Amino acid sequence: MYLLSVREHIMIAHSFVGAIFGPAQGLHGATFVVDAEFRRRQLSPEGLVVDIGAASVLLKDVLAPLNYQNLDELPEFKGRNTTTEFLAGDIHRKLAAGIRAGALGADGPALDSLRITLSESHVAWGAYDAPLNEGAK
Repeated sequence: MYLLSVREHIMIAHSFVGAIFGPAQGLHGATFVVDAEFRRRQLSPEGLVVDIGAASVLLKDVLAPLNYQNLDELPEFKGRNTTTEFLAGDIHRKLAAGIRAGALGADGPALDSLRITLSESHVAWGAYDAPLNEGAK
């Protein structure tokens, strides 16, 4: 499997509900490093997984509405603990929608899977990994 990763970051605020979260139940900030890893079995005729510029733009566009936001105040996250793992899945779904809408051009339909990793620090991260196109070759 070939892969290409692009990286961006977001700065957010949020809080959690539940004793398991201890002091993180209070409002706190986080800076996440976000890695998007695009995978496919065969390279394009140009020798690419995806165009690195297009992948970078798509990731930046998906993250922009989250950057510098208090996630507790966003209607789409009402009643949710916006954990690292949850956010990885949410970002994956939004990137996948962009890929299906054509944001990566002809390379999008050829992708097999996408992995989103959010790093909270150098010692802790979470990820979401799933196939993109059922019929991808």
